[in-house]
Amino acid sequence: MLEVGTKAPDFTLPDKDGNAVRLSDFLGKKVVLYFYPRDNTPGCTRQACAFAQNYEAFKEKNVVVIGISKDSVASHLKFAQKYELPFVLLSDPELQAIQAYGVWQEKKLYGKVGMGVVRATYLIDEKGMIEKVMPKVKPDTNAAEILGYLAEA
Repeated sequence: MLEVGTKAPDFTLPDKDGNAVRLSDFLGKKVVLYFYPRDNTPGCTRQACAFAQNYEAFKEKNVVVIGISKDSVASHLKFAQKYELPFVLLSDPELQAIQAYGVWQEKKLYGKVGMGVVRATYLIDEKGMIEKVMPKVKPDTNAAEILGYLAEA
């Protein structure tokens, strides 16, 4: 995974509506970039809903929330509609950002070892530098932890 103080790798990925979104479009704002394994799984749904419940608090702090998984644009659209997610979801089936941010890692599931997206969050500052790295975040507390950190910073 990337280190604090590193320049955040720029990328361009499609959002749930198929529009190209570049990380560099958000220079001048802090960005919460959270990577998650899959749409509509229990942990990922709880994590997305926690970000949705706290979305106004992020907006008040001028912070953009972006979720990235390797799910398709169509999957993201259904996921966002089903749970009324107000933030940006980006589709990365080619693992462009996922690999650039070091979250494509070996995982164990039910005794099987395979490669997959590990749940991790980066906070990127207004200049595009990585301000905070949160590996192995918990779905239920991720959004609140970031807001707590922002309140102290």
